[in-house]
Parts: sequence; structure tokens; C-alpha cells
Amino acid sequence: MSKMLPILYAEDNENDIELTLAAFKECNLENRVDIVRNGQDALDYLYYQGKFENRDLENPLVIILDVKMPKIDGIKVLEKIKSDENLKNIPVVMLSSSDMENDISNSYRLGANAYVVKPVDFDEFLESVKKIGFFWALINKTT
Repeated sequence: MSKMLPILYAEDNENDIELTLAAFKECNLENRVDIVRNGQDALDYLYYQGKFENRDLENPLVIILDVKMPKIDGIKVLEKIKSDENLKNIPVVMLSSSDMENDISNSYRLGANAYVVKPVDFDEFLESVKKIGFFWALINKTT
């Protein structure tokens, strides 16, 4: 049996982090979820820099990336990921409160695999996150 890869979750909103982790737990997602709270930390994680220099040598199964984050926004992080030969095949799901057409079109143009607008309703948010976790960690097949 192959090693279960982690999910990288880049999000600066504590409430959204708690809800997402609760949703993953409800759908019995067993993957470890590594959380970073800004775009710079997401890149440091992916490039084994700073506080992440000693993490296990593995790419995440999927990256869940907020658009509006401190230091470096999610769009710029996505652009860096998809322009890197070693990272570009990692699925990236943009999960954001932004439903601005520009954010959505830029995300897809840069190679996002999905763009999900965070529902305002608590139950709808949980359901959306469960579906993201279920699809990307359990249904989708990677190499």
C-alpha cells in the first residue's frame, strides 16, 4: 500500500480552517492536512525553505489555496506552482470567498484544477469542503 500523501491547505482565516478540518473529519478523510496561513509559507512549504526545510520529501496530494492571503496572494502562489516542473502536476483547488470574474479566470488561465467559491452558509460550506476532500483525496487518481 502506498504512503498517504498530505493535503496542503493555505488559508489565513481561522474559522475557515476549523470548518474545513471538521468537514474532512466528518467524511473520514485520513490524509494529514498541513496548514499554512499565508502565500509565502505555502511557497516555503513547497520548496522546503525556512521552517519547512526539514519536512518529509514529498509533494502534497492536492493543494487547497485561498486567493486573498497575506504576504503573497493565492494567484501568485498558483502561478509559481504551475510554472515549476517539479510542482506543476500537483492539483490545485482555489477555495475563496472571491467570486470576482477576474480571480476565477486568472486561476484557470494559470492552471488551477478547480475554483470553488466559499459558501456563506455554514452547512453549505461544510458540504462543499467535504466534496473537495472526497474527490481529490479519494476519487481522483494521481501518479
